[in-house]
Amino acid sequence: MPMKVKIHGESETATRISLRAGNFKLVIDEPEQMGGSNLGPSPVQVLLMALAGCLNVTAHEVAKQRNLGLKSLNIEIEGDLDACTFMGCSDDNRAGFQDIKVNMNAQFETFQMQETIDEWLLETERRCPVTDNIKSMTNIALHLN
Repeated sequence: MPMKVKIHGESETATRISLRAGNFKLVIDEPEQMGGSNLGPSPVQVLLMALAGCLNVTAHEVAKQRNLGLKSLNIEIEGDLDACTFMGCSDDNRAGFQDIKVNMNAQFETFQMQETIDEWLLETERRCPVTDNIKSMTNIALHLN
C-alpha cells in the first residue's frame, strides 16, 4: 500500500538548511572547507546515513521473517564522490556518488549457513526502499512556487 512521506526545509544560509519530518528536526550543513559552518552532516552524509538506517530496518525485518535470530548488526558505508561536477568545474562525471560500498557485520543467535546469509543479504538489498531509490532511476520533479 502506498505511503506518502513528507519533509519541510527552510534555508538558513547558502550551505545550511533546517529540516522537519513530523516531530523530528535535523540541520544539514556543509563542512567549513566547503564554505559551511559544520553545524550538521552534509547532504551526502545524510544520504549515506539514510541508507544505513533503512538497511538496518530492512535487514532486521527480513531476518525476523526468516527466523534467523539476528543478534547484532553494524553498518559502515563509504562513497566515492567527485565534487568537480557539483562545483561547476567539469561535466565529465556524475554529480553524485560514483560508487557506494556497504560493509555489514552481522551476528546471529545460532549458526547460519553461508547460503542462508547470502539469501538474507540479497533480500535485504532488494527490499530496502533507500537502496532502491539510489540504484534505480526515480523521477524527481522540481517546482518553484
